[in-house]
Amino acid sequence: MPVEPVPASQIATIVTSLEMLERPPLRPMPASQLRLVRWPSPDLAKYRALFRRVGEPWLWFSRLMMPDQEVLDIISDARVRVFSVEDRAGIEVGMLELDFREPGTCELAYFGLVPELAGQGHGRWLMAQALALAWAKDVRRVWVHTCTLDHPSALGFYRAQGFRPYAQAVETFPDPRLTGHLTESAAPHIPLIRPAAP
Repeated sequence: MPVEPVPASQIATIVTSLEMLERPPLRPMPASQLRLVRWPSPDLAKYRALFRRVGEPWLWFSRLMMPDQEVLDIISDARVRVFSVEDRAGIEVGMLELDFREPGTCELAYFGLVPELAGQGHGRWLMAQALALAWAKDVRRVWVHTCTLDHPSALGFYRAQGFRPYAQAVETFPDPRLTGHLTESAAPHIPLIRPAAP
């Protein structure tokens, strides 16, 4: 089988898209001391700061590289709902973004908590909140994508919540740690390969 080398300064990942085609059965809401707070008109700097805090360990970079107006057009659209997750002290420790711009569909565009909360059951609570909001009137499909750069348990978590994988793709992109969009110390578990000096 042929092997395609990934150029230095680039990153490759396998993206898995998953979907849910019917509303899941009602379950008791998992307990959590966190709360979901709607951001009806998110401030761009505040939004990006939370995006970075939640996503930097997994090399989330898309909203950091987009032009300001393009991000604002998305997050201020009435069909896109942005939420922060706050702890009891009011500190933002996660985010949820639901995109209803495609009729009959909701994308879990961004879903995540800071790494310090991993493995404590808060993800199940956040997913229960997300699905309760995603299955709005006239929604027939909820979907999400994850990739091999995400937390190692992300794919299994989505499947356990009732999502079914339906497509995979290989994606390559410039390493955001080398473009300056993320710090070079971000995601130390992912090798940072610099181009050879000329």
